[in-house]
Amino acid sequence: MKILLANPRGFCAGVDRAIEIVERAILQHGAPVYVRHEVVHNKFVVDGLKAKGAIFVDEIAQVPSGEVVIFSAHGVSQLVREQAQAIGAHIYDATCPLVTKVHKEVARKQAQNHQVILIGHSGHPEVEGTLGQSAAGQTVALVETVADVANLDLDLGATLPSYTTQTTLSVDDTGQIVAALKQKFPNIRAPQKADICYATQNRQDAVKALMSAADVLLVLGSCNSSNSNRLREIAIKMNKNAYLIDAADEISPDWLAGVETIGVTAGASAPEVLVQDVINYLGELGASEVVEIDGAEENVHFPLPKELR
Repeated sequence: MKILLANPRGFCAGVDRAIEIVERAILQHGAPVYVRHEVVHNKFVVDGLKAKGAIFVDEIAQVPSGEVVIFSAHGVSQLVREQAQAIGAHIYDATCPLVTKVHKEVARKQAQNHQVILIGHSGHPEVEGTLGQSAAGQTVALVETVADVANLDLDLGATLPSYTTQTTLSVDDTGQIVAALKQKFPNIRAPQKADICYATQNRQDAVKALMSAADVLLVLGSCNSSNSNRLREIAIKMNKNAYLIDAADEISPDWLAGVETIGVTAGASAPEVLVQDVINYLGELGASEVVEIDGAEENVHFPLPKELR
């Protein structure tokens, strides 16, 4: 068997920054520090930060007054910010700057009297945070599918429709929803710059290239990771078997029966050490060659909060 490695893969700049914020906050303030929701959607990363002294909570009400609170890379609503301020928390914001861009976009469009439509997955922390950016008396309409667009019943009045998107969506699926929105609302306004982040797009492009030559795809990523799920879906749509795994020990040898070429990638919140574990495990199963596919170069870096530099 031969292994084809997707490139780029694994950590993006927003994930790197979020993890480093938690680690530096622990060093500076001591354990524990409280993180609202998983700082990134990866079990290996979250377990590692727990071991260092991070406590992950679902609600600010679970945090004692005056403690360190870190917002996850997915962002939070304005209400959550107010709740953290109300308990006198020392706040660090690990929201990915590309998510913050979407939040500012919502506020700006609403100030311009636009009805904002968000393309995203209901219940995802990033979507909840974006929906929670609305000014008083205004709302953001959420659509997940082309069918949702057809069922949209908006009383626009004097407002203009605008759309924005979750940053970790399928580029292809989102394009179909945008086309449906433009057909329904011919005067709809698009973001000044695409909201699907560079890392999501690059990793999806890498998988498309990889799966033209691979028989099966292994994606390192947790089941609640949106961008990792999208990578698996790309291979499935190309009529290839694909599996989402947290670690090498989840690989079933049955998946590789009759397989000559195995594609391997990692979602934007999965560390490279897990990829290497998979390569080693596949080597034990008979894989004798590892080829890294050429792909987009990434040199993006997001600065830490001044207090932690």
